[in-house]
Amino acid sequence: MALDQSFVGRTYPPTDPYEVGREKIREFAEAVGDTHPAYIDPEAAKALGYPDVIAPPTFVFSITFKAAGQVVRDPQLGLDYSRVVHGDQKFAYRRPVRAGDRLTVTSTIEAIKSMAGNDIVDVRGEVHDEAGEHVVTAWTKLVARAAEEG
Repeated sequence: MALDQSFVGRTYPPTDPYEVGREKIREFAEAVGDTHPAYIDPEAAKALGYPDVIAPPTFVFSITFKAAGQVVRDPQLGLDYSRVVHGDQKFAYRRPVRAGDRLTVTSTIEAIKSMAGNDIVDVRGEVHDEAGEHVVTAWTKLVARAAEEG
């Protein structure tokens, strides 16, 4: 069954702050195989003009995808998470994520469509720091695969 189009534009409350730690950044950089010194060495980051280590560009996915869980778990929307796969991701940065940032994410449903029995939901996550400064916008495409006919 197609998802309700009236959910387009719905915004969910901001998440609790997520504190970005140096170790989390280092672990993420290692996991994705990115060895840029600014991700692990505070002095290298300072030499580039940053106050502390910065995170690789895709680091924020873990925060915004978790925030998109508010959309996924909304019982009124009726998205079947057991059928959801991650379809796409993109980011628009105002500045890099830095160690010490305390970030919140506000998720908004930007689009809902059905294609070949699949439900596709586009979620925009606006990420702000503790001072309210906009850090990055992340777009996540979730695809709930069509139920197999049996």
